[in-house]
Amino acid sequence: MIILFLTDKIQAMDKKRNLAIGILAHVDAGKTTLSEAMLYLTGKIKTPGRVDHRDSFLDNHQLERSRGITIFSKQALFELENSSVTLLDTPGHADFSAEAERSLQILDCAVLVISGTDGVQAHTETLWRLLRRYELPVFIFVSKMDLAGADREKILSELQQKLSEACLDMEQNSDEFQEQAAICAEWAMEKYLENGTLGDGELSKLIADRKLFPCFFGSGLKMDGVSELLAALDKYACSKAGGREFGAKVYKIGRDFKGERLSYMKVTGGSLKPRSLLKYKTAKGESREEKINQVRLYSGDKFTQTDEAFAGQICAVTGLTETYPGQGLGVEADTGEPWSKSVLSYGIILPQETEPAVVLPKLRQLQEEDPELNIVWNEKTGMISVELMGKVQAEIFISLVKSRFDLDIGLDSGHIMYRETIAEKAEGVGHFEPLRHYAEVHLLLEPLPRGSGIQISSTVPEDELDRNWQRLILTNIAEKQHLGTLTGSPVTDIKISLASGKAHLKHTDGGDFRQAVYRAIRQGMMGAKMILLEPYYKYTLCLPPEQIGRAISDIRSMNGEFSSPQEQGDMLEITGLAPVSAMNGYSEELMAYSHGRGRLSLQPGGYYPCKKQDEVVEQIGYDPESDLENTADSVFCAHGAGFNVKWDKVKDYMHLDSCLKEKAEQEPQSLKMRRRISIDDRELEEIMEREFGPIRRPQYKSPVRNEAPAVVNTTQAQKNYIIVDGYNLIFAWDELKALAAYNLSSARGRLMDILSNYCGYTKAELALVFDGFRTPGNPGSREDYHNIHVAFTRDGETADAYIERLAYEIGRNYRVRVVTSDNLIRLSALHSGVLRTSSKEFIAELQWTNEQIEKLLEGSNLNAHTTKVKDGKG
Repeated sequence: MIILFLTDKIQAMDKKRNLAIGILAHVDAGKTTLSEAMLYLTGKIKTPGRVDHRDSFLDNHQLERSRGITIFSKQALFELENSSVTLLDTPGHADFSAEAERSLQILDCAVLVISGTDGVQAHTETLWRLLRRYELPVFIFVSKMDLAGADREKILSELQQKLSEACLDMEQNSDEFQEQAAICAEWAMEKYLENGTLGDGELSKLIADRKLFPCFFGSGLKMDGVSELLAALDKYACSKAGGREFGAKVYKIGRDFKGERLSYMKVTGGSLKPRSLLKYKTAKGESREEKINQVRLYSGDKFTQTDEAFAGQICAVTGLTETYPGQGLGVEADTGEPWSKSVLSYGIILPQETEPAVVLPKLRQLQEEDPELNIVWNEKTGMISVELMGKVQAEIFISLVKSRFDLDIGLDSGHIMYRETIAEKAEGVGHFEPLRHYAEVHLLLEPLPRGSGIQISSTVPEDELDRNWQRLILTNIAEKQHLGTLTGSPVTDIKISLASGKAHLKHTDGGDFRQAVYRAIRQGMMGAKMILLEPYYKYTLCLPPEQIGRAISDIRSMNGEFSSPQEQGDMLEITGLAPVSAMNGYSEELMAYSHGRGRLSLQPGGYYPCKKQDEVVEQIGYDPESDLENTADSVFCAHGAGFNVKWDKVKDYMHLDSCLKEKAEQEPQSLKMRRRISIDDRELEEIMEREFGPIRRPQYKSPVRNEAPAVVNTTQAQKNYIIVDGYNLIFAWDELKALAAYNLSSARGRLMDILSNYCGYTKAELALVFDGFRTPGNPGSREDYHNIHVAFTRDGETADAYIERLAYEIGRNYRVRVVTSDNLIRLSALHSGVLRTSSKEFIAELQWTNEQIEKLLEGSNLNAHTTKVKDGKG
């Protein structure tokens, strides 16, 4: 693949437009030869290089010249009449398709190179799908038309059949081309009928909208058709770069010959200068602010430093330590997961007396540059493994480690990277409740069509589980690669829905839900019917007719699928799907029995059910119950201590109803309440002391020297605990609301005095909660004010959440009331089985209590001041 970037060099002086054009090709289609022709015709190089001569301008790495293929993406700069051009050369071999795909995210359009003698290959169709995925306009250049067997009409017909009917020969008769182009879109036909022609602007729009794919024919080696292609790109290609606000897309991480880290990016808006500060988030979501040291413009293996990179330019930046491919900077968004994925995993064999801990950081550098390598460290076995696309990439990886780190490594024979999924709907339950921790999660696992990946959702109303907890649970589901129970392989094609969940008012923190989620997913799969998936290749097999019977027999023995043979000149071609495990290594076998005439092209074909599931599972010998890092068991609590419950017994202990049960089957809430573990007075007092500090006794003293007559205790034998939503009560009380408008602190103090008098009379214990959620940096506080407890929640914690936790903690055995007019808190209190009182009702109660206190004091001839609640005056 080759990518052209038509960019402004100096925007203030140069009015040339900015374009990003990618040239893609299957291996040996003539991509590098075409790039050399472009560089030569535009005056960048004096003599065009050749792959077979090992002197091409961009394939300058020792491994590339020895192999004769492009391995690393590199760039060159040259000028067109209306554009400044950056030529970015990227791999065409299928094993390096991930590297090529990363470059597509920074393109405006692409040129697809087709060999005139080979036609549309399997990898060509893969590239076409990628271009469609990234919605890139496409120009097609058919190369090697100077060779025998290249048929212009035949190739054009094949393009229209296999790629798109809108592939049109732009070099044919102008009138005929105009008429065919007009058919590509209804608006274009109207323009054509009205004016009798389509202008350059209309043709440019058709290409940009992927309604028209213009085709050119020629030879890069003989320079035929290359000038016409460059002129068309300069004339019809459209630019996406621009905008004043800074934006950039990182597409590659590399290192220079000194080992300095380089972040390759395209500036999509604004500009980028050295020594400027750049804010961004790492792959882990952590914020970073780093200074850019240098902004480099590369051409081949050399670079120049620039004082400013403008929108549309490709540059390499030093000074950024945690950028990653696909990352958006500034206003630019991140790119999603790449389509190309590795299907083979190889164990890395290190030289004797080499410590894995020393080698691992070096290999991580290679993964940083190519994330699809995925270097994996297994602590149990002490082995390092790497995920690769195929044999060629494996050989390059060994050579690259040697050239970069002077380390002679080997690779084992490799193994297939299996996946697992479920066959039917299942419920997963996870409970995590060691002492002073609590979380329970119920997840619904449902199978999805092949290739869907993992989808996550929630069906839980926010009045049943707080939104913040739900978001945390969904994050916990997504943050980990969950393993199946057949072979310990990653799971895929599953929809995971949060069906229900429960938090503790006091003891739940984020880590508790993480544990519950991991256990719930695993528990659900332990009880479900699992399916083992294996990777398949989409193959194209071309060979002499006399060997077609042998090939079909081989494909059948592989449990593969094949199409009816199609004539391709004097050869026959079959296509289909076959397991990677069986097809791996077949290329050498084909070359042997076809005497070098057969050709095999392999592309990732997706994952399908393994035909030999029982055999593979037995061979791998994975024991899911021994995998303690991915346990399906839960932790419950009784008598002040946590205890483990095996996965198949969890549903006998769970606190929430099954999400798969019909409503009629579900256990009554009253029975659930009775099953809860009781706490005694001593434990309850410990809870209050942990929350508010040591309890001060006596709770109430008359302010006069002589003791007042005994205050009538209006409570029942069961002790009263009242939790008050402070701000809700203030703003429900007209007098305090008016005071709060003038001075909120005074309103809080007045309310605290009123509630202190109330508790002195009723002997109730009361917690007054104020919301500190939106106070930046607020750590929260707990204190006693006379005979009441006062709590200010910390930054990020709402009073709702605090009250819900506290009510659940002490409301299981005692008479607890929650005072608020907030409907969400009242509903939560209902679920916790505690009493609810609206703010208006409680104000009336406070007024009545104040009257009783006044009567009592008058009868005792006491002159102590009592807060007059009726008129809000102290």
